[in-house]
Amino acid sequence: MEVAIVSDTHVPDREESIPDPHRRRIREADHAIHAGDFTSRATYDEVVELADEDSLTAVRGNMDPPGDIDPDAVGLAEVAAVDLGGVTFVVTHGTVRSPDDWYDAVADAARGHGEDPVVGVGGHTHRVEDEVHEGVRVLNPGSVTGAAPAERATMLTATVADGAVEVTVHEA
Repeated sequence: MEVAIVSDTHVPDREESIPDPHRRRIREADHAIHAGDFTSRATYDEVVELADEDSLTAVRGNMDPPGDIDPDAVGLAEVAAVDLGGVTFVVTHGTVRSPDDWYDAVADAARGHGEDPVVGVGGHTHRVEDEVHEGVRVLNPGSVTGAAPAERATMLTATVADGAVEVTVHEA
């Protein structure tokens, strides 16, 4: 199973659009994960269209206020879990005051919502991450559009089979 993992689109407040290579990967994946900060209803709708609503797991970020994306109207929670290929992916934006606390926030969410094997997915920092933190694998795809403070437009794909996860970083 191929999973597209993205976050921090920030369209239109910081960037104009999702780069075409990333759009293609989202469209072609078996499932897509978005870790928040769509920042507009139009961008949320675009990601739903690319991924197919039944194949999308998404959460709201700190820049997704109810005035722009009503969490109740689109069903965006702060934490969501999905089982894919024998692995539980627990998604949260990872909003923290200090970047040093980001790993704890994502790992704690994963421990609280998933069963082994579990992978925590977060966004917020716009930095690509793939680390094991206190026994939990933690992923951050960076910003799919390259929105500041990111230096490039990045996303992850994860090949998931029989409880194993192989992650690839993609730049556009």
